[in-house]
Amino acid sequence: MKNILFLISIFFFTTASAQFDNITAGEVLSYRIHYGFITAGNATLSTTKTSYKGQSAFYVRGVGKTSGAAKAFFKVEDVYESYINESKEPLFYVRNVAEGGYRQHLQSTFNPANNTLVLVDKKNTDRPAKTIKVPNDVQDMLSCFYYMRSLPAENLKVGSVVRMNVWIDDELFPFQLKVAGTEKLSTKFGKIDCLKIIPSVISGRVFKAKEGVTMWVTNDQNRVPVLIKAELAVGSLKASIDSFSNVKYPLNFIK
Repeated sequence: MKNILFLISIFFFTTASAQFDNITAGEVLSYRIHYGFITAGNATLSTTKTSYKGQSAFYVRGVGKTSGAAKAFFKVEDVYESYINESKEPLFYVRNVAEGGYRQHLQSTFNPANNTLVLVDKKNTDRPAKTIKVPNDVQDMLSCFYYMRSLPAENLKVGSVVRMNVWIDDELFPFQLKVAGTEKLSTKFGKIDCLKIIPSVISGRVFKAKEGVTMWVTNDQNRVPVLIKAELAVGSLKASIDSFSNVKYPLNFIK
């Protein structure tokens, strides 16, 4: 589940402008997750306009849960939270997950002024907080979703490559996305024009191959992901859009 939340959050596009021009506070995107032929769970991303330590911010919450038969043999309840400033820099990031018998609760406080973050392990309170140096373009697992969503069309031509550094849990990962082409994709809402995106991921640990993930995002100003497919080390995973609300621009599905 954590991997599909990561994938959903990674594949969005943005400008370097100082506002969230194409995101409406109150936007909610929900996905149904399939493991092979089994409906394994759901994931939801929602936004709220708020403040963080006196500055205007977006609060983003990502929730992933198993359901049905999958919940019976492996229960997952993952919560991710991020506060993002108007320059699209992460300020505070939380990963609070329960996956089977595994638990983790990490908090990362970013300081964009000096390119550092402070990592606190809330589960293991005997561990001291760590101050870690990070690149000036660092994003957390949720902020990258909104940081990338508004890239101008000229940056998303077929063959274009987008690069960034993403803080995941307690590690920094270089990440790369390639615009592989365009396709008209069928969804439960109808067909819609999409960009086909292929990220480079770390093979061996979770995914079968370096480019074992493909994602389709709407080819419009919203850049909403409608389908993700991932070939895992064991089996395959798919996330398809299940509902959406308060997106800024109309989604032009054709029945």
